[in-house]
Amino acid sequence: MEFTEIKSSEEAFIAGYGDGGFRMGESRFEGSMLITPSGFYPWDVTEHANITIKSLEPILKDHSGVEILIIGMGQSMAFLNKDIRHAFAKNDIAIEIMDTGAAARTYNVLLQEGRKVTAALIAI
Repeated sequence: MEFTEIKSSEEAFIAGYGDGGFRMGESRFEGSMLITPSGFYPWDVTEHANITIKSLEPILKDHSGVEILIIGMGQSMAFLNKDIRHAFAKNDIAIEIMDTGAAARTYNVLLQEGRKVTAALIAI
């Protein structure tokens, strides 16, 4: 799993999504991704049924001060396993789930407001 460090506030924003990937700053990345406060990772999850505590582990490891995790479930919203919610609650991190488009927009708004936010986004 290759980590890409966020070096500027511009690189932290999701500039675009769709066609199977995301644009962060000026760079395009294929596939799903995890975004932490210090950078982002490719994420091998392609559907909501494959989201596990293990798949979200980089976020739990790099959660310094994070208040909220936004999960983009793909084309449509789906439920999340209770064990995942409990693991994040133990670290005082709230979870919001929504479709990926809404998740990308919500992540950007919260980031712009200065909130400590992280995201797990399934590519659409």
